[in-house]
Amino acid sequence: MKSTTLHPSPLTPHQTALVIFAKAPIPGQVKTRLCPPLTPDEAATLHGSFVLDTLERTKTAVAKLKLPLDRYLACAPSATHVFFKIMEERQSVKLIDQVGADLGERMNQAFRRLFAQGYRQVVLIGTDVPTLPLSHFKQALLALENHDLVLGPALDGGYYLIGLKRMAPELFVDMSWSTDQVLGLTQEKAATIGLKASLIQPWRDVDTLADLEALIKDCTAEAKKPMNDRVFSSRTAGVLQTLSKRLCSRA
Repeated sequence: MKSTTLHPSPLTPHQTALVIFAKAPIPGQVKTRLCPPLTPDEAATLHGSFVLDTLERTKTAVAKLKLPLDRYLACAPSATHVFFKIMEERQSVKLIDQVGADLGERMNQAFRRLFAQGYRQVVLIGTDVPTLPLSHFKQALLALENHDLVLGPALDGGYYLIGLKRMAPELFVDMSWSTDQVLGLTQEKAATIGLKASLIQPWRDVDTLADLEALIKDCTAEAKKPMNDRVFSSRTAGVLQTLSKRLCSRA
């Protein structure tokens, strides 16, 4: 990759990589904390719609906000899965494999790979925030102008986004993933190794039944708004409406 200056602005084109971490929507392997009451097939359908939402919203953010970044889809179990190949073609996203025994190792390896390719800053985001405002992506890039680390806090004590300007493997080891301690421990580790950190606005991700019920409630309320003011994709709105009816019948 060509570099035009010794110290390019973080917003210089092609200096930033945005990595979307995603699993293929395979029943029994995604959104398992929602099963029951959801069936594995229902959980996979919901997850697949979330992945599409994230790809579409990041693509829109790049176009509307003119964000100078390259988008990558970090794939599990493999970038060769047909779902990801379709995403590559339809969403103009580059595919890489998730590599590692746990989430921390997989994230660290993604950072390592993209920094090795010449990127000056790398931002990772999950797919459990289908209504994340487009402005949050710009917030993250702007925060990295004056910080080494940016985190997007999730309401459950984790984070939905993490961005770095250099490798920091210490952030990804000895961590109790999927607990309410993740954000706090990450901040403590960052301070210990001398990283200047910044937080952008918190947002709810969707891991538990309570999260799903809150999302369904928001989606139902949004249905009264004009189409141009809606955040949910029509696809995800349809999935949530179907799941709401099924959950009511099962209750």
